[in-house]
Amino acid sequence: MNTNTKRITHYITALISIVVLVCIDQFTKYLVVGHLKDRPAYVLIRNIFQLEYLENRGAAFGILQNQRVFFYISALLITAAVIWFYSKVPMEKKYLPLRICAVLIVGGAFGNCIDRIRLNYVVDFFYFKLIDFPIFNVADIYVTVAAFLLVILILVYYKEEDLERIFHRS
Repeated sequence: MNTNTKRITHYITALISIVVLVCIDQFTKYLVVGHLKDRPAYVLIRNIFQLEYLENRGAAFGILQNQRVFFYISALLITAAVIWFYSKVPMEKKYLPLRICAVLIVGGAFGNCIDRIRLNYVVDFFYFKLIDFPIFNVADIYVTVAAFLLVILILVYYKEEDLERIFHRS
């Protein structure tokens, strides 16, 4: 398989993966709206973890309430940056973790952006009551896991020359 065919195959796989991730996120939110909206929280582990419906009109931790235009622009910029980054990453097995992180970030951004466009808010529902952690959703998990993995990968796994191959390619 030549380099261009390999790259196109990776792009198609990434696109399909993003669609699957967004569908999973939207399906969980559909279930939450159908089963938890206007109802008490569903306790999974008493005083520790529960499912609780929340309409979040802001970002993480409730900041930037009702800033829809900001969120749309952010989603577009993040997507553009990730597409640019993805195009720079060598199509080698060693760089697969970076490509997976890129897919997770775009999947999470799209999942929450769809909510903002359709509903003017994001549906959140996972709540760690024990530590009173802000309520979040599946798309948030994608973005958080990807960001955490990126930090670990950059600090521990990839060497400087590996990263230079990404950012200094023509």
